[in-house]
Amino acid sequence: MAEESDLEKTEEPTGRRIEQAREKGQVPRSRELGTFLVLITAAATIWMMGGWFVRRSVVIMHHAFTIDPPLARDPALLVPHLGGVFGDALFLFAPLMGVLMLAALLPPFFLNSWVFSGQSLVPDLKRLNPLTGIGRMFSWNSLMELGKAILKACLVAGVAILLIWRSRDEIFGLLSESLDTALAHAGHLVSFSFLILVSTLALVVVADVPFQIWQHFNKLKMTKDEVRREMKEMMGDPHIKGRIRSLQMQAARRRMMAAVPEATVVVTNPTHFAVALSYKTGMNAPKVVAKGVGNIALKIREIAAEHGVPVLEAPPLARALNKHAELDGEIPATLYSAVAEVLAYIHRLAGWRAAGGAYPAPPRDLPVPAELVPEAA
Repeated sequence: MAEESDLEKTEEPTGRRIEQAREKGQVPRSRELGTFLVLITAAATIWMMGGWFVRRSVVIMHHAFTIDPPLARDPALLVPHLGGVFGDALFLFAPLMGVLMLAALLPPFFLNSWVFSGQSLVPDLKRLNPLTGIGRMFSWNSLMELGKAILKACLVAGVAILLIWRSRDEIFGLLSESLDTALAHAGHLVSFSFLILVSTLALVVVADVPFQIWQHFNKLKMTKDEVRREMKEMMGDPHIKGRIRSLQMQAARRRMMAAVPEATVVVTNPTHFAVALSYKTGMNAPKVVAKGVGNIALKIREIAAEHGVPVLEAPPLARALNKHAELDGEIPATLYSAVAEVLAYIHRLAGWRAAGGAYPAPPRDLPVPAELVPEAA
C-alpha cells in the first residue's frame, strides 16, 4: 500500500517542476480566452469606427470602379491604379488588423504564460501515432472541449434568436426605408448584434480559464517519490556534500593555523584544549583567532612554540573559551576579568624577557564562572 501511495500523483508541483514545464513550453492556455479577446476587440472596433469604415469603403470602391478613358486605352496604367486601390484598402483596415494582432497576443499575459521555448518546436513522432490520436479523441479533455462547443453553440444560438425577435420590427422596417438609410440602419443592427453575441462568450471564458489553470497544475502533480528525488537533486549527493564540507573545514583550519603566529597568548588545558587569543591596542576586547581540541590543540601548541607565542596552562579558562567563544569573535564579557589577568601576566613576561629580573609567576585561580566551565573530557 505504501508503494502504491508513493506512485500516485498526490503532491502539488514544486516551483522547479513548474519552471521546467515552462522551459518546455507547457503553460496554461485557454482557446476560449483568445477567441473572445479577438472577437470582442473586432466587435468593439467595428462598433466605434463602423461609420468611418463604410464611408472610406464607398470612396475606395468608387475610385476602383471608375475607369478614366486614359486607363481604358493604356493597360500599362491599370497596374498602378490597382496598386493605389490596394494601398487605400490596406490603410483602411490597418487599424482593425493592428488591434486584432494586439488582442491575439494578450491571452498569455492574462494567464501569466508568456514563454519563448524552442523545445516546443522540436518534432515529436509520438504525435503521429494513430493510436495516440484516437486516445486523445476519446479523452477527458476532448469530452470537455465537446461540452464547451455545445455550450457555446446553444448560448450563441439562444442569444441570436432573442436579438432577432427583439429587432424583428426594425428588420422588417428596413423594407420601407431608402437605400442609404436602410444600409446605415442595417449596419448598425449588424454591428450591435455582433457585439452582443460576442459578449455572451464571456460566460464561457469565465468557466474555461479557471478550468485550464486547474488542469495544467493537475497534470504537473508529482508522486511522493518524485518529490523526494527532486529534493535530493537540489540538495546534491550526500557524498559530494560531505567532500565539500571536508574541504571547507580544511581551508578554514589552514586559515586558523596561519593566525596562530600573530596571537598574543595560547591558553591550554594543558593538552586537550587550546585557544589562541589576540589583543592589540584599540580593540574592544580580546579576540579568539584559533581554537580546537585533540590533534588540533596539539598543532596550535606546536605552531605557538615555533613562533615564540606564550602558552599558559589554565584548564578552566581554556575549556570555557573553547565552549562559549566564537572563532574570530570577541571573548564573552563574563570572561573579561580572567583574560585581563592573563594579559597582565603576558605583559609582565614580555618585560622580563626584555629586562630580566625575577621570572613572573603565572596567574592561578582565575575568576572563571563555574557555570561556564564544561566538565573535563
